[in-house]
Amino acid sequence: MKRTTFSTLIPLILLAGCSGTTGGYGGPGDNNPPPPPPAGFTITSANGAQVTQVAYESVLSSGDIAGMAGNTGLTANNGGVFAMSPAQQKANGAMQMTSLPPMVTPCASGTGTLTVTLDIVDLNVFAAFMLSPGDTILSEYAACIDVVGETIDGTIDSTVGAFEGSILGAYNMTMTMTFTDFQVATAEDVFTANGDGTATLNTLTPLYLETSISGNSITTDSNSATETLTAYSSAQTFDARVSPSPYTITGAGTLDSTRLSGVVSYSTETTFTGFNADYPTGGALLVAGDTSSARLIAEMNGIDVTIEIYSNTTGTDMPDDTIMTTWAELAAM
Repeated sequence: MKRTTFSTLIPLILLAGCSGTTGGYGGPGDNNPPPPPPAGFTITSANGAQVTQVAYESVLSSGDIAGMAGNTGLTANNGGVFAMSPAQQKANGAMQMTSLPPMVTPCASGTGTLTVTLDIVDLNVFAAFMLSPGDTILSEYAACIDVVGETIDGTIDSTVGAFEGSILGAYNMTMTMTFTDFQVATAEDVFTANGDGTATLNTLTPLYLETSISGNSITTDSNSATETLTAYSSAQTFDARVSPSPYTITGAGTLDSTRLSGVVSYSTETTFTGFNADYPTGGALLVAGDTSSARLIAEMNGIDVTIEIYSNTTGTDMPDDTIMTTWAELAAM
């Protein structure tokens, strides 16, 4: 439950803790958006700590999904289109949607494959190691074991919305992504994600990263829970130019989790801030049920957390109860 979650899944794991095997989601432009979530429930002193802990994890996970925008499998040593000579690239034509042969590459560990299929709007732009709005990238993982031993399967279907910079170096990119049975298996758990998101990933400033994500719906399954986020958004920054390295996190959405007895909405009232991968030293998250709410407040020492319980959904007036806890205690729930 610290700032960082899973190295690859990021989605849900946070994916927000989401993901489902049913695949019932509405992607961008879908004329049949997902139905509204079921009714919420009452947040009390008895469940307030768990409710805010699960909601905070959702902020982390949804924000981490944006990092997947940079995991398309497009690198100079992939061969495929980048291995073509300039003459071959020009011969394929430009300024029209061109389907390129799938590029099948071994995974980092040497086990499994990643197949990348591209539909390119402008091959001249692509030959300069850039992407164009409208380019599509289908990344298909098959028993792909990464360098940390996680096994990845499933697909990510991406469409470029905007791009500046170089695919081989620093860039600022917006992508709409659809996850279909995207799965990451570790020694302890298996996470599966289905859903959509529009992510922005900005690496133009050396050692400084900005990511953001918003989407209609994303669902994840794990050994411990099934969770769905709807109308969600999140944003993160991380500055490695200084030490300790500061970060910021914001997020909002609606969460339906099997770890909770009803649906809640959540939003950061004050941006979460902290350093490195440590717990936040500032920030506040308001979580609302049907007639009640709870506010999670990160204390400056990066250890303690204050949770306020309210009998209204706005977190106004005096709290009905206050729970004093720690990040470590929340993480152990």
